[in-house]
Amino acid sequence: MKLLIFAPLLLLSACQKPSATTTPPGPASAAVAEKQAADDGKSVLRVNTTIQDWNPGQPWEKNPSRNRRALGALVEGHRVLTTAEMVADATFIELESTDGTRHAVAEVACVDYEANLALLKIANAEDEEKFFAGLTMLEVAEPPPLKDTLEIIQVEDNGQTLVTPGQILSAEVVSTFLPGQLFLTYRVKASMQSSASSYSVPVFNEHKLAGILSSYDSKDQICDVIATPLLARFIAESKKQSYQGFPNLGISFAQTEDLHFRQWLKIPDDQGGIFITKVRKNSAADAAKLQKGDVVLAIDGHAIDRRGYYTDPQYDSLHWVQLVRGTKSAGDALKFDILRDGETMEITATLTRQEESSRLVPFYTFGKAPNFLIKGGMIFQELTRPLLQAFGKEWESRAPLPFLDALSNPEKYQDDHERMICLTGVIPTQATVGYEGLRNLLISKINGVEVRNMKDVLAAFQKPKLGSTSHSIEFLDEDLTIQLDDELSNLIDKSLLQRGLSKLSRAE
Repeated sequence: MKLLIFAPLLLLSACQKPSATTTPPGPASAAVAEKQAADDGKSVLRVNTTIQDWNPGQPWEKNPSRNRRALGALVEGHRVLTTAEMVADATFIELESTDGTRHAVAEVACVDYEANLALLKIANAEDEEKFFAGLTMLEVAEPPPLKDTLEIIQVEDNGQTLVTPGQILSAEVVSTFLPGQLFLTYRVKASMQSSASSYSVPVFNEHKLAGILSSYDSKDQICDVIATPLLARFIAESKKQSYQGFPNLGISFAQTEDLHFRQWLKIPDDQGGIFITKVRKNSAADAAKLQKGDVVLAIDGHAIDRRGYYTDPQYDSLHWVQLVRGTKSAGDALKFDILRDGETMEITATLTRQEESSRLVPFYTFGKAPNFLIKGGMIFQELTRPLLQAFGKEWESRAPLPFLDALSNPEKYQDDHERMICLTGVIPTQATVGYEGLRNLLISKINGVEVRNMKDVLAAFQKPKLGSTSHSIEFLDEDLTIQLDDELSNLIDKSLLQRGLSKLSRAE
């Protein structure tokens, strides 16, 4: 998460020193600028949220709540556009007029965590007309060219609108919220003024909405701005009866810069290309019969270079993902020129969107309570990326290797598992004597039954093996089976509830 850290308050004369040839603005031009800022402010609202996420180490309880404040842009349909980061795990959302005189409880109308965008609406539709009276709904601007100047909108605590100009230095395909989720982003050079700190602020171009500022580096004075085309497509997709969002192709790739690698792949010297290292099962690429080992030479007629970039007519060199996620919708066709075993061929893929619920190891779980079970003191959980991230900043090297393997290579496990169930820890009790050191192990079977998800785990513990007074637990890739006394573990479960645990299981 990137919190905007604004630079200390500087006088305008210190931020923008006029050159010897620059004529300072006169009273008339200053008045015009002040009026334009006030007009732009009529399309801006404060967004206040209370965030409370679940504790991955203790999935039966939530972490302490915290507050966030941002600015949102009023767009057609009386929707307020902000970042998805603002509403992730939100327990309360409020819209507030910039002068602080009007407040309304809001709810999420549409959210895309991957694109880091969300649309909010007034929770009580009867309050909508009164709340938005006097405000102006924004149009989305045409995509601005490189080197164009954007206006970054801030609002002081007293309601005064501040406008900071910033020049687009480059357009890049990067992530602004979730790692690995790449979308078109403007890098804007701007000397931000100090104002009420925000997680996001609107960005205008000629008084139309051109982007949402998602982060600001006060040292280098560089802003990341979610790009105009992304806003336009998100708003358009949100109007559909069923939001499908931005599609996925479903491949992993490697660059082809190494000369010997290129010779082995038989890639001509005058062509670039990316090497497909993996094709996700049931993905658009899988349905189109793209294969591991194929070299993608061009996408929809755009040649892909050795690093995975193509030449965009407006924004120069962009990552190839933009051709999939940035220009197409789910259901659209995309043509690929590939090299397979030294022979060129064309393949057309119909793009789809991978729903997070279909992942073996979900990348994010916003708004969803984690599934878990405590049995006799043993803590069982479904493996998720947030659980892996609980191992710290260096989780990609510190988390258990079997957990990381399930995240990186889900195809190895998907035939037998919908979710990976793991033993994450053991509470010392009379039922777990000798097992206190067990942790971070993947579960294979319980009472001889293969478990595919947490519901299977709960069902398996209801049925000890015939004639047995204990539960058997087997671990994946471990030559280990442990026994958990049924009667004693049931007594421990009752004791844990009496000692303050709110619940012992969840399987939704």
